[in-house]
Amino acid sequence: MTPVNFRTLDLNLLRVFDEVMNERSLTKAALKLALTQPAVSNALRRLRETLGDDLLRRSGQGLVPTPRALALWPTVQEALRQLQASLSPSPFVAATASTTFVLTMADATAAELMPGLVEVMGRDAPGVSLRVVPLTTRDPRRLLEGELADLAIGYFPAVLASLTAQAQAGEAVPYQHQRLYDSDYVCVMQRDHPLAREPLTLDRFCAARHLLVSFSGRPFGFIDEALAGLGRKRQIVLTVNQFFTAGRVVASSQLLTVLPRHFVSVTGFAAQLVLRELPFAAPTVHVDALWHRRLQQDSAHAWLRGVIAQLPNQVSSGEPTSDTATIHG
Repeated sequence: MTPVNFRTLDLNLLRVFDEVMNERSLTKAALKLALTQPAVSNALRRLRETLGDDLLRRSGQGLVPTPRALALWPTVQEALRQLQASLSPSPFVAATASTTFVLTMADATAAELMPGLVEVMGRDAPGVSLRVVPLTTRDPRRLLEGELADLAIGYFPAVLASLTAQAQAGEAVPYQHQRLYDSDYVCVMQRDHPLAREPLTLDRFCAARHLLVSFSGRPFGFIDEALAGLGRKRQIVLTVNQFFTAGRVVASSQLLTVLPRHFVSVTGFAAQLVLRELPFAAPTVHVDALWHRRLQQDSAHAWLRGVIAQLPNQVSSGEPTSDTATIHG
């Protein structure tokens, strides 16, 4: 691979390369760039000479990129997008915007955040719409990288540890995050459960039959990690993929589950449930927003992050959202 002297590289060549890759046609790229076709061809030739690679080869009526071009293009696209956002940011006017945001989170998180967010949107941004998709992993970076979601909200300890290590090693960190609040979880059971009438000890907790919320289906969550640290384990006989489903099942069965404290009150059947403090120390669950750095300077995304960070329920209650158990499931 030919070494490139970046100081002498004409960055306009990268704009031409990006457009040619988009169009796979010199003629169409020239029209988009408001250049002549010979000018585009000349720019592509100069970039080929600089990089020591053909980049695109003719095939029939179009152009086919080389492996080097395919590897280089995503980086060029992101760099150009960030430059444009920094140099010519498009102001986001909430009152007239028609933006659609895609958020990924678990159902209890949505129950916590969506009422307040919808209220703000109705008042300040009536043309803005939201799509909420399930959070099915403890590591949503693939969703953010692939632009399948604009923002992930949940409990991502391994991801944040990885990002911190990258930063400490002096590497570029491709994601940003913001702490929203800390959450706590409680043991939940139906009112007729035998343990509802007596103290919930560690032995009784472990001996009971449990339901686990796990979007991934993995029958081991952060509660099980805490128990393992004590040399104990519980009997998980059922996993489901939603907190609401867990609450409904527990309300009509002899199973125990662990739910975000705040979520119980919004289920609609809280009167059928009994809450008990966990009989052991469980880790504090930190709920974070996570996004790709390419959106850091995007004014619409900044508006969304600011609204979510200021939602009254989230700030005042400091109570849990659903991602935690889901992700750890």
